[in-house]
Amino acid sequence: MNIIRMSGGLERQLFQYALYMKFESMGIETKFDDINEFRDERTRPIMLSVFDIDYPRATWDEITSFTDQSRDILPRLRRMIRGARTNIYREEGFYDPEVLKQRDKYIEGKFMSQKYFEDILPHVREVYSFPDIGDIALTPHSNKDFLIYYNDIINTNSIGIHIRRSDSRFNEELYQNICTNEYYEAAIKYINERVPDAKFFVFSNEPKWVKGWLKEIVLSQVTDKMTHDDINRLRKNFILVEANDELTSYLDMFLLSKCKHNILSNSSFSWWGAWMNRNENKIVIAPNKWLNGVDCDHIYTEGMVLINPKGRVERKVH
Repeated sequence: MNIIRMSGGLERQLFQYALYMKFESMGIETKFDDINEFRDERTRPIMLSVFDIDYPRATWDEITSFTDQSRDILPRLRRMIRGARTNIYREEGFYDPEVLKQRDKYIEGKFMSQKYFEDILPHVREVYSFPDIGDIALTPHSNKDFLIYYNDIINTNSIGIHIRRSDSRFNEELYQNICTNEYYEAAIKYINERVPDAKFFVFSNEPKWVKGWLKEIVLSQVTDKMTHDDINRLRKNFILVEANDELTSYLDMFLLSKCKHNILSNSSFSWWGAWMNRNENKIVIAPNKWLNGVDCDHIYTEGMVLINPKGRVERKVH
C-alpha cells in the first residue's frame, strides 16, 4: 500500500488524485493522508467533492507507521538511538518517474505533470467533469453574477485569462519576471490575430489589484487610429470576473474551462482550467518557463503556445 500526502488547494489536490488513479490502474492499493496538512484552520479546504470524489483515507496509525512518528516511548527511544526509520519518498522536479515505482511508501509531492497519468487520460477526463450548469448554479456558493458570466462566456469567442498573485509575492525569486505585462500583451495580440471578436474574461485571486492592471493592458491595445467609441468597445472586451472567492474558486475553474481559449499564468489553477476546456480547436498560451531556475518542461501539454517574458513567441509544444 502507498499513502499520498494531500496538500494545497483544489488545483494541487487534482494532480495528487490523478496520481492515485494511476496507482489504482496499476493494481497498487493507495490511500491519502488528509490529516497532516489540514489541521490548521487557515489551510485551504479539501475540495475534491466538487467532482463527487470520495477517496480512501489512511488511518493515523497507518500514517505514523509509514513515517515513524509514533509518540509512544519505545519508538521514541529507538529513534534517539538509531534514528528515524521512515518509508517516505519525496518527488523530485515536476515529473519524477521514480514515483510510479514506489511500493509501501508515504509519497510527498505536487505531481504537476500529465505524464503521470497520460495512459489513463480518458478515465481522468471522465472523473474530472464538472456537474451540469444547472446543478452548479443551484449550489449555495454560486451567486446571480455567476450565470451572467457563464452565459456571456458560452455565447462569445471567450478567452479566459488567469492571473495568480499571492505566490509571486511571497516567492519572488521563483516567480518574478515570468508573467510580465509584455507576456500578456503578446498573448492577447496572438489571440486577436487568430480569433475574430475575441472577448477576454480575466480571473484572479486578487481582483482589486487586477483592476489597475487591466487599465494598463487596455491602454497597451490602443492605437492612434482608434476613435473614442473604439476605445470604449475595447474596454468592454475585457471583463473582470468577480463572482467567486477562495472557497468558491472551483466556480472560477469551471468558467475558465468553458472559455473557447485560454491564456495561462504560471499556476496549476490556470493549467487545470485550460486542461478541462473541451474545445477541440482551443488555443492555450502559457509562459515559456514556469519557475525561475527550475526545469519545468514536463508541465506543458501538446499544442500549448509558449511566450517568453519579453513577449516573444518561443515555440509550440509537440
